[in-house]
Amino acid sequence: MISSQAKAAFDHIVVESLKSALSAPDASPCVVTAIEDTKQITEKKVVLLTVSSYVFKVVTMVYFTLNDPTRQHFATINRTEVDGMQDADFLDVICECGNIFCGALNRELALHYPHLGMSTPNVLDRPSVDYLGTLKPGYVKHFKVEVNDRLTMHASLCVCDFATIDFTVDTTKVEESHGELELF
Repeated sequence: MISSQAKAAFDHIVVESLKSALSAPDASPCVVTAIEDTKQITEKKVVLLTVSSYVFKVVTMVYFTLNDPTRQHFATINRTEVDGMQDADFLDVICECGNIFCGALNRELALHYPHLGMSTPNVLDRPSVDYLGTLKPGYVKHFKVEVNDRLTMHASLCVCDFATIDFTVDTTKVEESHGELELF
């Protein structure tokens, strides 16, 4: 069972983590809102990452289509020109942004649940997400991410609970990190 306060905490962490991971260095506004209608999610690909513990598995997804607005945004994040990047370079930057997003989620959850593991990013075709229901998640939430009024992406959170999950986060604290490299 996932408590209502844990669901609210997951939502807050995801929103702040997405803003941190997907904002460009030019301080473009990044607005993240919850959505109910998954028909809005039309991107062709998804970066999937997980955070796992003994009591839950969190599956995170960042949806994208490698079109001109997406390329421009991720070139800006990479601090390079679009022409200087190949498709593989864009996928690397998108996967790294997924890592930053999931890493921020992992750091916040580690304050409440020790012994977490995080996966490496997997790029999948969008229809793969339709099979997440087989995991029997206890909580699923979808988000629209609007960057700079030119790019709209989506993200999803899927939490599978193996025991009771109940925690809160300080919603007045704003994530300050912008993806600094962590060394282990």
